[in-house]
Amino acid sequence: MVVLMVGDVVGQSGCDYLREKLPMLKARYQVDVTVANGENSSDGNGMTAKSLRHMQDSGVDVITSGNHALRRKEAYDQLEKKAGVLRPANYHPTAPGAGVFLYDDPRNRLCVINLQGLVYLNPNENPFDCIDRLLDDIDTPCILVDFHAEATAEKICMGYYLDGRVSAVIGTHTHVPTADGMILPGGTGYLTDVGMCGGFHSVLGVKAEMAIMKMRTNLPGRFEVDPLDVRISAVALEIDNKTGKCLNIESVVFL
Repeated sequence: MVVLMVGDVVGQSGCDYLREKLPMLKARYQVDVTVANGENSSDGNGMTAKSLRHMQDSGVDVITSGNHALRRKEAYDQLEKKAGVLRPANYHPTAPGAGVFLYDDPRNRLCVINLQGLVYLNPNENPFDCIDRLLDDIDTPCILVDFHAEATAEKICMGYYLDGRVSAVIGTHTHVPTADGMILPGGTGYLTDVGMCGGFHSVLGVKAEMAIMKMRTNLPGRFEVDPLDVRISAVALEIDNKTGKCLNIESVVFL
């Protein structure tokens, strides 16, 4: 199967661009399953019913998230009701929703797991311990892990820790695509960060002047999404349906 993983979709402009360009990307790579991180899909970050519905209607099969998953109260209800919308699996068990989703159609069976790192982020269950527990209950060899983490070393450690045990470990959160896409020795596809679907001439999708002001003054302020020159950063993964091994990994930047 071919899986397309899209980086963090940022705001309404990111959602709109995803809707416009995703059909072309899916056709170009003959995509079977589309996964995208939606934790910043609403302007001002977080997820809303509108942004999640927009992404699903645009052709996203599974929506992952991260540290902004519960930023908005209405996301709690959406996580409980919408199939295929995930929050990190290593959140406290009282958190709404789930961190694992099995995408199953007549031809393809893919388990998507959402994890959040610990370094520079809020304390949660150790993601290494969490994934060990989860893998015991998964009955398909085709497993994609969205590891939403800040620290590069933590992501690389997770990649090697899961090498040969999952199909791919794809990092999200930093919004900056990395150039280290590879297949690890055990057959697991790996990328430290897939990037974002957002304004290219921005600071992680935010208007540059607002981010600079925050850096210079350390004063609070509401960030606004930069709606100009939006681009999609993604990764296309070819996965063997029988073994779960990654056969090919290709980074995608769509202008």
